[in-house]
Amino acid sequence: MFEIKNVSMIYDMDSEDKMYALNGFDLELPDKGLVGMIGPSGSGKSTLMYVMSTLKTPTEGNVIYNGKELTMLSNKQREEMRRKEFGFVFQKHYLVPYMSALDNVIVAATSEKKEAVENATKYLTALGLKEREWGKRPAKLSGGQCQRVAIARAMINNPKVIFADEPTASLDHENAFNVMKILKAYSKERLVIVVTHDRSVLEDVDILVEMWDGKLSNVVMSESERKQDE
Repeated sequence: MFEIKNVSMIYDMDSEDKMYALNGFDLELPDKGLVGMIGPSGSGKSTLMYVMSTLKTPTEGNVIYNGKELTMLSNKQREEMRRKEFGFVFQKHYLVPYMSALDNVIVAATSEKKEAVENATKYLTALGLKEREWGKRPAKLSGGQCQRVAIARAMINNPKVIFADEPTASLDHENAFNVMKILKAYSKERLVIVVTHDRSVLEDVDILVEMWDGKLSNVVMSESERKQDE
């Protein structure tokens, strides 16, 4: 699904001391599975996710998604791709404070309202939110509940790829593993990419991408993923 070829992201281009967030990065990823990206702060893992999701354009190199060269798309085409094919979960839930949990999910839907409501209630139920909680605003929900609403919002259009940047960093241990369990289940049919510095939440990933100073330092595949790759 993704082919990342010799991608670099350079900041301070006009300075003598250019900063490489990514430096000649190469990677290929399949069309489904749970992928963990890990590395210390400044290793480039979040930048890589933003480049793959078209939120940022690399300084050099190619990002190919389903045969499309993402760096060649117009801003409108990128926006359309993000709306229809990508879902996003971040460390902060970024829920609209004056909207209910249900409306926070529906607001991202591209389908008709009736279908959007059906899908939203289905995902909220699957994620463990009870019907009485659907009408609550974010301030009346726990951090774990808000993050699950954010995941439902990311799933509402059944995206082909979910990008999750530090989705468990603000959660306690139990809620962090519940979130990862949900993302793992979704990854059976879709691609889920989780960026984190916490190795403990990546125990069940299919592919572990380890990064250091903007470069790929190691790729570890699960046993099942290795068999599929053979």
